[in-house]
Amino acid sequence: MPQLPGVYTAKKKNGALYFRASLTYRGKHISLGSYDDEQKAHSAYMIGNQILQNTSVMISEFPSDCVLLFEKWVSLINFRDNGIYIATPIYIRPKFFYYYFSPSHFFIFDRDDLFYYSSHKISRRGGHYFVADYGMQVNIMSRYGIKNYAVLDKDYRFINGNPNDFRYENIEILNAYHGVSSFFRKGKLYYKARIHLKGNYTIGIYESETEAAIAYNKAIDCLKKAGVNKAYIPNYMEGISPLVYADIYSSIKISPKIEHYRSE
Repeated sequence: MPQLPGVYTAKKKNGALYFRASLTYRGKHISLGSYDDEQKAHSAYMIGNQILQNTSVMISEFPSDCVLLFEKWVSLINFRDNGIYIATPIYIRPKFFYYYFSPSHFFIFDRDDLFYYSSHKISRRGGHYFVADYGMQVNIMSRYGIKNYAVLDKDYRFINGNPNDFRYENIEILNAYHGVSSFFRKGKLYYKARIHLKGNYTIGIYESETEAAIAYNKAIDCLKKAGVNKAYIPNYMEGISPLVYADIYSSIKISPKIEHYRSE
């Protein structure tokens, strides 16, 4: 008996028969999923073709009883509109992209993150979102400098108020250390140490918050030696041994304007 279009038979390890649906579009062979029923596999094939041929089909129109997986629905629409097939449920825009979990639930990421999330599927468990990376479950918040114990609007905030918008310009880390703030530059997190002395002076920019916090402490010491009598509060560095602290303190560079400051 001939197979229905877009349907191929296969066998499980126990010998049971199942049906695989697939199609070819723009020279790309795309698997649409496996089904126990031949008619369902054919329906998935027909729906996939309809999506690719009809530009009016939108992501928001995904029916709850659709035999085609939602991830495939998104991938096909993105392929149709943008000419790039991505296995994860991503839809690309000129400067950012959406990562969909449902028609109404999605995250927004910068284009710089496209390669990462096109090869790393985001999973959900207990309200947490993570990816499998080198055999480990990595909370995606950590990619943006947000610690596991961080509290929204206390330790970090989303500038536009949308907690699903992970574009770098929308994330602000509210640092616990005195004189330290964070910012993103070309997708990488940096820490700026500043101190107030007749205006804000930049002490330096560092790759870790620990270095920035210690640089702030070093700036305080330099200003005190220069005769500046202000009640600066030094950063308490919990979890760092005196030896490590001393090593960072001696090697960390601070602005010459602070290091060689002379009080009037």
